[in-house]
Amino acid sequence: MAARSEGGKANPTAGPPPDEVPAATPAVVPEAGWEAVQPLRIEGGRGSFVSGEPEGDRLRVAYFRRAADGVLVGRAWFGPGAEGPPGHAHGGASAAVLDEAMGAAAWMEGLVVVAVHLEVDFHRMVPLGTDAWMEARVESVDGRKVVTRGRLHDAAGDDLATASGLFLTLDPERFRQLLARVARAMGVGLDELLEEMRRRGFRGPR
Repeated sequence: MAARSEGGKANPTAGPPPDEVPAATPAVVPEAGWEAVQPLRIEGGRGSFVSGEPEGDRLRVAYFRRAADGVLVGRAWFGPGAEGPPGHAHGGASAAVLDEAMGAAAWMEGLVVVAVHLEVDFHRMVPLGTDAWMEARVESVDGRKVVTRGRLHDAAGDDLATASGLFLTLDPERFRQLLARVARAMGVGLDELLEEMRRRGFRGPR
């Protein structure tokens, strides 16, 4: 993963001391036209590393689909457990949020994918306690290759981090056991999932 800051150097912003970071994240109030999306739980029931602890002190993430264009949007709160530089979130926390959001955007399109390359630009440091906005979308699909874009920004619309990703659709023959777990998590049969993948245009390895 390539990571660089805007202009080649970090742009620090003041953050609260760790002992002043609020223990509770603000309630997520969906914007008009946002429809809730429930994340999949396929890791043995433990949930996602990023969004699997909605009451934790590291990351609290909520996903929605924007009805107007179908884009995945959401909110991400960075708690004291995500600390990197004093009083600020670790850059890896922002990258992890964008990684999952871009993958989730592909999955919402029926593309069962995993990441093979991520590139993240960090525009500003993220103070602990930040309740950020995010969005992610699929830019293009070429055979198994799925290109995505993601963005993390503040209430004013200023970018905190942006990302692009290359994902690959899982080969049904090579990853049949994993896809069986995915199907169970989605509440469908494996054959139904494979048929949906074929309907969405999976054409096998290139």
